Amino acid sequence: MGFSSRLGQSLTAKEILDLVKDDLKKVEAELSVESVASVETVTAIAQYLQSAGGKRIRPILLLLATRMAGPVTPAAIRMAAIVELIHAATLIHDDVIDAAQTRRGRPSTNAMWGNHMSVLAGDWLYMQAFQIALRERNFHVLDMLINLTQMMVEGELLQLERIGKIGVSEADYMQLIDRKTACLFSVCAKLGSHIAGADDAAENKLGEFAWNLGIAFQLVDDVLDFTARETILGKPVGGDLREGKVTLPLIYALETAASEERQMVERVLADRNYDTVPFSKIHRMVERRGGIERVRERAKEFTERARGLIAEFPESPYQRALAAVTDLVTDRDR
Repeated sequence: MGFSSRLGQSLTAKEILDLVKDDLKKVEAELSVESVASVETVTAIAQYLQSAGGKRIRPILLLLATRMAGPVTPAAIRMAAIVELIHAATLIHDDVIDAAQTRRGRPSTNAMWGNHMSVLAGDWLYMQAFQIALRERNFHVLDMLINLTQMMVEGELLQLERIGKIGVSEADYMQLIDRKTACLFSVCAKLGSHIAGADDAAENKLGEFAWNLGIAFQLVDDVLDFTARETILGKPVGGDLREGKVTLPLIYALETAASEERQMVERVLADRNYDTVPFSKIHRMVERRGGIERVRERAKEFTERARGLIAEFPESPYQRALAAVTDLVTDRDR
């Protein structure tokens, strides 16, 4: 049975959001309550991040997975708040490590409050997420969250080891985005499924679906770093290479790059700016060498795998919504 007959007509972003918008309001309320710390600055940083909005794709993924298996309970709302708190903590730590100045079109937390305060605020958010999870008295939930956090920290460490190095392989890169992005997507779907009472097989299959979705999401992100407009992206384009990160479009381009092209990349990695080699030259080289198109194709491969997995579940509005999310991830412009 083909996807079109199995999944029905694809849903729009608004239709997907409509399915969980009331649940999301409860998640936002939970975040507001749980972001209040005894130290005023930590509260200010947490609320600053929350007010920036974002796509909330991780809570949406968790809520849709929950509704596929059963009703959204207060426990599911708490799980959605937990994953958003963990995601916020990683963003703070990432921005400190990358010395980023903007996030979602606004000054980053480290630009506003400095590195020391930002790191501690990120630590607080991690611990707050675990504090909420502990109230569930559910060892499986805690096990997933602890493993997730360790994986994400390992991802950050791997990235730091490779910063400024041109010889990053595709295998290195995939290992990194597994830990930094895909594992969080996977845990979102597994938490939602588990908290709604799904069996292990359904939970694991949903986790695999979301893992493939997360890989595709990061691949598209890395393409957008080369192709998006800054006003849409919410941060400077070409930021990855400026920060010393060699992502998959560049890895592919370097496979066939001439020595002078390779030297251009090495210059940017050494300078950490585009003063000597303009970003437009790097962009043209990556485009000319097929790096961007190859990564787009790779993203499509992972979204196809995700669609295949979600098609194995009984049809419902929530199953169709999760299938449609794969299209939104691949086709987005930010």
